[in-house]
Amino acid sequence: MLPSLARACIRHKWIVVGVWLALLAVVNAVAGAVGPDYRTDFTLPDGESRDVQELLEANAPNSAGFEATIVVKYEGEGGVNNPQVREVLTEISEFAASQDGVTALLPYDHPEQISQDGTIAFTQLEIRDRGFEEAISLGEEILEFGASQPTVEGLTIEYGGDLFSEFELPESEILGIIAAVIILIIAFGSVLAMGIPIGIALFGLGVASALVSLSSHLVSMPDFTTAVVAMIGLGVGIDYALFIVTRFREGLKLGLSPQEAAVEAIDTSGRAVLFAGITVIISLLGLSLIGLSFVTGIAIAAATGVAMMVAGSLTLLPALLAWIGHRIENTSRAALIAVGVAVAGAIVGLITGQGAVFVGGFVLALACFGLSFAVKGWGLRELIPHRVERPKEARIWYRWSRFIQHRPWPSLLGAVALLVLLAIPLFSIRLGFGDYGNYPEDKTVRRAYDLLAEGFGPGYNGRLIITVQGEEATDEQAIGSFVATLNQTDGVAAAVPVLLPEADEPLTMVVVYPTSAPQDAETTTLVNHLRDEVVPASGLEAKIGGFTAAAVDFSSYLGQRMPLLLGVVLLLSFILLMAVFRSVLVPLKAVVMNLLSIGAAYGFIVAIFQWGWLMDLVGVDKAGPIEAWVPMFLFAIVFGLSMDYEVFLLSRIKEEYDRTRDNATAVADGLAATARVITAAALIMFCVFSAFALGDDRQLKLFGLGLAMAVLIDATVVRMVLVPSTMELLGDRNWWLPRWLDRILPNIQVEGKAHVAPTPAHELEGEDDPDRPKEPELV
Repeated sequence: MLPSLARACIRHKWIVVGVWLALLAVVNAVAGAVGPDYRTDFTLPDGESRDVQELLEANAPNSAGFEATIVVKYEGEGGVNNPQVREVLTEISEFAASQDGVTALLPYDHPEQISQDGTIAFTQLEIRDRGFEEAISLGEEILEFGASQPTVEGLTIEYGGDLFSEFELPESEILGIIAAVIILIIAFGSVLAMGIPIGIALFGLGVASALVSLSSHLVSMPDFTTAVVAMIGLGVGIDYALFIVTRFREGLKLGLSPQEAAVEAIDTSGRAVLFAGITVIISLLGLSLIGLSFVTGIAIAAATGVAMMVAGSLTLLPALLAWIGHRIENTSRAALIAVGVAVAGAIVGLITGQGAVFVGGFVLALACFGLSFAVKGWGLRELIPHRVERPKEARIWYRWSRFIQHRPWPSLLGAVALLVLLAIPLFSIRLGFGDYGNYPEDKTVRRAYDLLAEGFGPGYNGRLIITVQGEEATDEQAIGSFVATLNQTDGVAAAVPVLLPEADEPLTMVVVYPTSAPQDAETTTLVNHLRDEVVPASGLEAKIGGFTAAAVDFSSYLGQRMPLLLGVVLLLSFILLMAVFRSVLVPLKAVVMNLLSIGAAYGFIVAIFQWGWLMDLVGVDKAGPIEAWVPMFLFAIVFGLSMDYEVFLLSRIKEEYDRTRDNATAVADGLAATARVITAAALIMFCVFSAFALGDDRQLKLFGLGLAMAVLIDATVVRMVLVPSTMELLGDRNWWLPRWLDRILPNIQVEGKAHVAPTPAHELEGEDDPDRPKEPELV
C-alpha cells in the first residue's frame, strides 16, 4: 500500500502540494473565523472536596471559585491601622468587591487577618468561578486600580493567588526550530536535508493547530493545549521526516533515481514512521483512561498533531523529495551563510522581543532554501564538498556496536546499574501541587506569599474550608466546640467560623489555616487526620474542601489511576511490537528498557525538585512535591517517543537480519545505519524540552527537564548500550516466536523491502530525470 501511495504522490506531486496548501489555508481560515473555545475545565474527581465545591456553588457561589489576597505591610506609626494605610487598602478592596461575583473580607472586619504585631494585614478575596482568561483580566484591573492609588511612604502592597499569577510559556517551539537547524546542518551538511524535515513539521503543525482549535468546540481543552501540541508535534514531525529523508539520501547514493529512492524510503522508513506514529497515538490516547475531561482533551489534541505529522511525512514529503532529487546534497556558500544569518536573526529577535527581526530571520531562511535549490544551475561553488562514504566497518557507530557486543555482560550490567541508580529517588516520590512560594521573588504573588508567611505563618497561603450541614450547623454551642477542637489540633494555626446566611439550607463554613505551607507533606497529613479522626469524633456532618484539600484529592486520584494507564499502554505496545517483529523477547525487552529510562527520568526530577539536589542550577528556590499531573503526561509522551526510536532501530536491524540471518552483524549494521539520525533527533527533542526550563514556572521546569532527561537517557544508554548488549546475549533467540502465536498474530511488515527494482521514469513522471547520472554509451 505504501509504495503505491508514494508513487501516486510522486506522479501527482503538484496536486499533492496544492491539496496541502489548500488544506492549510482553509482550516486556518475557518479556525480563525470561528475562533477557539479553550476552557480550563479542571473537574475534580469524586471526593469530599468536590462535594464541598458543589455545596458552596449552590449556596455561596463566591466562596466556590478563585481565591486571592491583597496583602499590606506597614511598620510606621499605627501599623496597618494607620489612617492612610487603612484608606488605601479599603479603596482597593472595595473596588475589587464592586466587580461582579467578588466578595472582599477586609481585615478591619476580621481581626484574625491582622498580624499580632499589627504590621501585616490582608484582604481575602472570594471570586465566583469563571474562565481562566476572564479571571486574569479581572486581576489586571485590580492591579491597575491599586497602582493608581496615592503612595504612602513605607507601605508595601502585594497581590497573591491565582487571580494575579502571570503564566507565560517559554518560546520552546522557536528554540527547538533554531536548535534543529543547527544540529541538522552539523549532522548532515546539507541545507535542504535540514530544511525539508523542519518544513514538513511546520506544515503539519499549521494544519494540526487549526484542527485542534476547531476541536475545542467539541471537546474540553485547556488553554495551554496548543503549546503541548507544538511541543510534541514539532518533535515527532522533524523526527519522522528526518528518518525518511535519511533513507532517501541512502537510496541516491546506491544509484537509485530520485523517484525510486523516494518510493523505497516510504516503503522502508515510511513503514516505521507509520507504525511509530500509531504507537505514539495509542500512548497519548491512553491518557483518556485517567477519566478527566481536560486530560482527554489534551490527549486528543496531541494525537491529532502526531497524526498530521505522519500524514505529511507519507504524502507531501515523497512528492517534494522526488522533485528536489539529487539537489538535496547541494550546499552553497551563499545558502549556508543565509542560514547562519537567519538563525542569528531569529535568536536576536527572540532575545530582544523584536518580532520583525525574528520573522525576518525565518523569511531569510526560506529564501536560502530556494537559493540552495537553484545553486547548481547558477554554478556557484559548493562550500562543503561531497564526502567520500567510508565502508560501514569504519563508521564509528559500527565500531561502537562491535565494542559493546564483544563486552555484552559488563555493558549490560553497567547500563542497568546506572539506570537503577538514577531511578532510586522514584521510590520516595510524593505527588502534589506546588504553591506560589516557588515563584521568582520579582513576582507579586511570591512577595504576597512571603508576607503572609512572615505575618501569620505559611499555612495562611492555603486555607482549608470545612462545611457543616444539618441542624448542628446553626447550633452556636456545637460549632463553638468544633472550632475549639480544631484550634487545639496539631498542625492548625487558626480556625474561624463563617456564617452563610444566604444559604438555602442550614450551613456554616469553618476556615482552617494550617501551620504548614500548602505544598508541604505536613498539610496533606493534616487533611487526612481531620477527615479520618477529628471530624468523625465531632459527630457533625462536616466535609473538608478548598483548593488545598482539592489538591490532596487530585493527587490521590491520579496516583490511583496511574497503574491502569501503565498497564493498558504497556500491554497494547507489547502486542503491537510482537506482531511487527515476530518475536516475544524483542517487545518484552523494549517495554522493560523503556520503563527503566522513564524510571530514571522520574528519579532525576524527584532528586532535584523534591529532594532539592542542584535545584539552584535550574532556578528553583525550594523543594516540594512532584506536580501530580506530570508523571502521567511524562509517561505517555516519553513512552511513545521511546517506541519511536525503538521501532526505527529495530526495524533496520530486522531488515538486516532477514537479509543475512546473522544476528551480530545485523545489530551492528542496523546501529551503524540509524545511530546518527537517532542521535540528531534526540538532540533536537532534548533542546525543545529543555527550553521549558527557561521559564519561571516550576511546573514547566519540572515537566521540561523530565522529558529532556528521559529522551537523553533513552537515546544514549538504552539505544546505544542496552540494545546491542542484550541482542548480542540473546542471539537468534531475539527472533523467537511460538508457532501458535505466529499463526494468530497479524503479519505487519514494518521493515519493508530495501533496494527495490528500478521503476521506469516514464511511469512516474512521463519524462526522464535530468538529475540522474547518465549511463555511458557503449561504442
